[in-house]
Amino acid sequence: MSEVMAINKVLIFAAVGEAATGLALLIVPSLVGQLLLGAELTGIAVTVARVAGIALIALGVACWPGPPRVGMLIYSAAVTLYLAYVGFSGGLTGILLWPAVVLHGVLTALLIWASSNEKEFSNEVL
Repeated sequence: MSEVMAINKVLIFAAVGEAATGLALLIVPSLVGQLLLGAELTGIAVTVARVAGIALIALGVACWPGPPRVGMLIYSAAVTLYLAYVGFSGGLTGILLWPAVVLHGVLTALLIWASSNEKEFSNEVL
């Protein structure tokens, strides 16, 4: 087996592991906290754990063979939606919540725009 193939297999294994951990943090953050840290997550720690879960899923996607921009797009779009949900649900709202939602919304739009322009550019070159 070539060295590149071995590295790709390790990278895929790591990507799957991180994405699975992220999914668990997103769905059952308190259980993950209990299993990893020996303490149940409560309050603001649950929200932070879910954002970390979104980031780990995006990291897993970015490390999968293919363009890493997809991982950043997934992170930015998901964190925009989740933070907006947190704000609209009447729960936690700090002074930077809505600016963060707007910033991630703009980043998501820019990443989508960059992806569509890249496709148009590659079609013109071919």
